[in-house]
Amino acid sequence: MSNNDTTMKAPPKIVRVPGSKSLTQRALIAAALARDNSFIANPLISEDTNYLLEGLRLLGAQIVSVSGGFYVNGTAGKLANTGQQIFLGNNGTALRFLTALVCLGEGRYVLTGEKRLCERPVGALVEALQKMGVEITCTNNCPPVTVDAHGLAGGKITLKDVESSQYVSALLLCAPYTRQGIELTLRGRVSSLPYIDLTLEVMREFGIKIERQKSKYIVQGGKCYQGREYRVEGDASSASYFFLAAALLQRPIRVLGINRLSCQGDIRLLEILEKLGCHVQSQEDWVEVTGNTLAQGDFTFDLNDMPDMVPTLAVLAAFRRGKTTITNVEHLRIKESNRLAAMAAELNRAGIKAAETADGLIINGGQMKAADIRTYNDHRIAMSFAVASLAAPGIDIADKKCVDKSFPEFWEELAKI
Repeated sequence: MSNNDTTMKAPPKIVRVPGSKSLTQRALIAAALARDNSFIANPLISEDTNYLLEGLRLLGAQIVSVSGGFYVNGTAGKLANTGQQIFLGNNGTALRFLTALVCLGEGRYVLTGEKRLCERPVGALVEALQKMGVEITCTNNCPPVTVDAHGLAGGKITLKDVESSQYVSALLLCAPYTRQGIELTLRGRVSSLPYIDLTLEVMREFGIKIERQKSKYIVQGGKCYQGREYRVEGDASSASYFFLAAALLQRPIRVLGINRLSCQGDIRLLEILEKLGCHVQSQEDWVEVTGNTLAQGDFTFDLNDMPDMVPTLAVLAAFRRGKTTITNVEHLRIKESNRLAAMAAELNRAGIKAAETADGLIINGGQMKAADIRTYNDHRIAMSFAVASLAAPGIDIADKKCVDKSFPEFWEELAKI
């Protein structure tokens, strides 16, 4: 790939993204369970992580926020039970992680959240825990979740056609504290596999060995995470909105705090951007994308491993001449909103022909017109269409505050472009 003329002529606009939401939440879980103290550097501080922090504090972890991160005094796996309900907003990751985590404690725990969280499934995880002997119930496969905990035995468990990798990560994160350890086998389709790899990476960083045999994960019981200093890398999902801006505006934008070699699955959006004509440069602590004339014609993309990139790619597709088919992401219907229905509706509202399919979207690129965009209280829809507004006059975002869920500084960084 050679530098194009745009790269040579224009200095890049420079933005910075916060720490990874996925890695922040996994590191906080490990640190809260660990023996001794940890320092989590460069964490994401957002609505979602604040709900998780409060939940972990109720379970006995001492967490102090300081400049640059969190000090965490871990519980060594001995969880408290205050009798208080654990309220997790619309943080699906925290709800699923803590559902498994509280099984390590003693007594009754109730986990719940906002209306939308109580519509998001957790049944497969509840069933897996029941098979390990946990007294746990939920309502119509959804929160609230009630657990009468007596520690977690562990054992052999099989999950089939997993609709959320968070179920897998929840079981793995707790596995070292089970009596027997866990041998977890995955069968059929598994959504968002790279997120399981992030979980394994964090567990190893905090001193736990995991044996992996193709679709089987083996973690010994009776172990304990070791406190440590852990630095959270930049969030690839948040970076994607600036990569999109570079593609639409055909100018260079450099995102600081992110590495192209990241284990985060969403970094692979860069490969799609290159395929569609963008130029990518990177160093250890930044990635720079320069937009070019977007490739025309029909393209199909399987985004099963990076479903959070669907709104980003869907907005890009709206500006590209040709048909874009996004497949293998039916699980987006159980996210913060039904993202497939929401994206189709809002693209059509803005004059772009888009249709929901059984497992994704079909978008025919065209001329985006002025529209008042509904966000469905979904941060990713808001941020994707906010970038569209840079290239299409008259796009107005209804609920700007919903980005606080994952990227409170988003509007400030977007203004730099």
